[in-house]
Amino acid sequence: MTTDKNILEKLNGLLPRYEEVSTLITDSSVIANQPRYVKLTKEYKDLDKLMKMREAYIHCLEEWNEAKQILIEEQDPEMKEIARDELATCEERIPQLEEEIKLQLIPADPTDERNAILEIRAGTGGDEAALFAGDLFRMYAKYAETKGWKLEISNANEGAAGGYKEIICSVAGDKVYGTLKYESGVHRVQRVPTTETQGRVHTSAASVAVLPEAEPFEVSINEGEIHWDTFRSGGAGGQNVNKVESGVRLRYNWKNPHTGTVEEILIECTETRDQPKNKERALSRLRTLIYDREHQKYIDDIANKRKTMVSTGDRSAKIRTYNYPQGRVTDHRINYTIYHLNAFMDGEIQDCIDRLIVAENTERMKESEL
Repeated sequence: MTTDKNILEKLNGLLPRYEEVSTLITDSSVIANQPRYVKLTKEYKDLDKLMKMREAYIHCLEEWNEAKQILIEEQDPEMKEIARDELATCEERIPQLEEEIKLQLIPADPTDERNAILEIRAGTGGDEAALFAGDLFRMYAKYAETKGWKLEISNANEGAAGGYKEIICSVAGDKVYGTLKYESGVHRVQRVPTTETQGRVHTSAASVAVLPEAEPFEVSINEGEIHWDTFRSGGAGGQNVNKVESGVRLRYNWKNPHTGTVEEILIECTETRDQPKNKERALSRLRTLIYDREHQKYIDDIANKRKTMVSTGDRSAKIRTYNYPQGRVTDHRINYTIYHLNAFMDGEIQDCIDRLIVAENTERMKESEL
């Protein structure tokens, strides 16, 4: 059996940094600096996991060497049999550990652990596109339920025939952005609309954007320059719609640090019956939108490095087709096709996401030369 010496060298190289970070996170001056402390505790968590893997890997290598030595030197048949079993166990476990360590050594996207803002907008296709946007929202709501995530609508603009022209919600839970980021892009549906009298299949589309929620200290906003309006929300009813003036509208002029251009950001929030809470949530969305725009260059750089698009910042890319006549779902990025469309639309999307994660990790391992 051949072992990967490069892995142990990389792990040993991280040991001094692990010891340094372990000391820093107990320093009172570091704790007082919240942005730095949050960053270092995240780094410590990742390094600690790697150091535990390093211990397990070294222990397994030592046991493998000991078992080999026993087979060479020992005369007792029982001891030899025990050594053979130990050798077989180690030869199975060592490659597994190496793959786990390689994945952990890939530089993590620092935003993967975060909550997310999910935005779904009807595209081409009129009423049918709005209905499809509603179907996508239901799919993600069902999926969030299976993950134990909390999904809250912040703003919804209903379609004339049902569904949504636009729906925006926050999703909170474990690794929400790192899981849902693969959903950003254009989703295309092929089916016979309810308004179609001749039974012809139409193609419509909806766009999905998944944004990592920004921490308050990461984005600089001059709150004195925010223009607020309040209004009564309206619509077809439901728990997020009310007849008191609790809806808020926020306008903010933001200067793009990359281009120098100024754009007006407009955000509406009707999520609760409490106006102060709606203001707080509108501010959270503003921070997230600015964070997303300011980090777009970083996202574009990643996209340019990669040969395929798995989780890039290109939200205009057609990523998936939902074909109702054939009961088929196809993800075009990884040539993934299944014929369980109804189950998929009921939130059973984990298998597709798992395959997208594997595809992205394969690319990132090539980049890291692991």
